[in-house]
Amino acid sequence: MPLVEITDIHKSFGKVEVLKNVSLTVEKGEIVAVIGRSGSGKSTLLRCINGLERVQSGRIVVDGMEVTSPATNINALRERVGMVFQSYNLFPHLTVERNVTLALKKVRRMNSEAARDVARAMVAKVGLADKLGAYPDELSGGQQQRVAIARSLAMQPTMMLFDEITSALDPELVGEVLKVLEQLAREGMTMMLVTHEMNFAKNVADRVVFMHQGNVHEDGPARDTLIEPRTPELRSFLSAVLH
Repeated sequence: MPLVEITDIHKSFGKVEVLKNVSLTVEKGEIVAVIGRSGSGKSTLLRCINGLERVQSGRIVVDGMEVTSPATNINALRERVGMVFQSYNLFPHLTVERNVTLALKKVRRMNSEAARDVARAMVAKVGLADKLGAYPDELSGGQQQRVAIARSLAMQPTMMLFDEITSALDPELVGEVLKVLEQLAREGMTMMLVTHEMNFAKNVADRVVFMHQGNVHEDGPARDTLIEPRTPELRSFLSAVLH
C-alpha cells in the first residue's frame, strides 16, 4: 500500500476550482517535489493532505487514515503528518526549547523532562544545539525555519509536508535549510515539498509532480522530468524559473 493515496480530488474556493480531478500516490520513503506556477494548486494540495482544507469530492488516505472521512480524528492525523510553512509560525514569547516542547506536552502528554530530551535531540539534529534558550527574534530566518522543522520532527511524523519553506529566506540562508532536508532524505523520511529550488528537486527528490491549472500535468522521475520535460507547459515553466 502507498503511504499516501489521492483519488480524484476536487477543491474549490467559491467558484474558483483550484484542484481538478487530482490523483497520485506517494510510497513510503519517497521524496516528491511539487512544482508549478503560482495558483496551480500546489500549496492547496498539501493543505488537503494534512486536513487543513476540505475537498469537495474525492478521497485522500494517509498512512491508513482516510483524511476525507468526517469520522477521522484530524489531530491524530497531524501527529503523523508534519507540515512546515513558508512563515515559521514560532511563538515569539517562547524560547526555542519551549516552542518545540509545547506540542509534546499538550498533545503527546509527555512530562517536562522527556519533552526536553526530545527537544534537545531534534534541535541538535537541525544544527542549533546552542540555541535552545534563544527567542525567535534572536535567530535568523533560516534558523527560525530550522526550529520549525525540529518542532515538527519532534512529533515523530510518518511523513513531512514542506510548503515553499525557503521562499521567504535570503539566498544565503536557503542552503542551511536545504541541508536539513537532504539529511532527512538520507534517513528515509517520506516528504512532499512544494519548491522553486530546481537543483534541489533534481538532485534530492525521487519524483517531480508538475501542477498546471489545478491538474497533475506531469509526474515522473525527478532528474528525467526536469532535464527532458515531456510537455510544452513544463518546458516553458522551467525556462522561466531557470533564467
